[in-house]
Amino acid sequence: MNFDISGAKIFFRIPTGIPVLGDILITETILVSWLVMAIITGLCIFLTRNLKVEKIGKRQAVAELLVETATNLVRSNTGGKRFDRMIPFVAALFSTSVVSNLISLTGLRSPTADLSVEAAWAVVVFIMITANKIKAGGVLGYLKGFTTPIFVMTPFNVLSEIATPISMACRHFGNILSGVVINGLIYAALALASSAILHLIPGAAGQLLSQIPILDVGLPAILSFYFDWFSGIMQAFIFTMLTIMYIANAAEG
Repeated sequence: MNFDISGAKIFFRIPTGIPVLGDILITETILVSWLVMAIITGLCIFLTRNLKVEKIGKRQAVAELLVETATNLVRSNTGGKRFDRMIPFVAALFSTSVVSNLISLTGLRSPTADLSVEAAWAVVVFIMITANKIKAGGVLGYLKGFTTPIFVMTPFNVLSEIATPISMACRHFGNILSGVVINGLIYAALALASSAILHLIPGAAGQLLSQIPILDVGLPAILSFYFDWFSGIMQAFIFTMLTIMYIANAAEG
């Protein structure tokens, strides 16, 4: 179905129910990503209202703690204040990753379970790494680095350079997606087991109770603590640390 508004066509695919703007599909990943950005933006606005120099409130204390934590994370892994310009980017990257990973607790699909999200982050990090390498050694120095230690190693060095963002994206994506898949399989298996056990009860009571996945209560919540909370925060931390180290090493030449 096509709609023409002021010469601009908006397309909707009725069978899938996914709106299309030009050639851009508005997918669940995009919608949840917007929600994640809205949550982070709202939290930042909430924590930074009415900032004071003295007699600060609890909200400002939390905001200062978060800023100080991000600052210490960057400085402790780069050896000083030289890379302070990275602090806003690192904080934004870590917070986006954490909220994206943990939003699956609400029943929404985590954006980080879509490889395109991590791939976009990795491309940005790769551009920053390359820019710092060129800044440190110049364009010729950057290109010459592919020929070290000997010219024969050039193809392997090029592959190694390309593999950096790919490995970062796939590592984060693989761990998050595996958690989503495993949780889904556990829920499905427990629902089947619950149905099979309760179906043994004779009469209408058994028919009714077998439709209720009673075994889905309890165990999945315990496993979710690892797959959603621990793994989600840990993967965000690892991705952020790799970003800091790669960029810092690139700037060293």
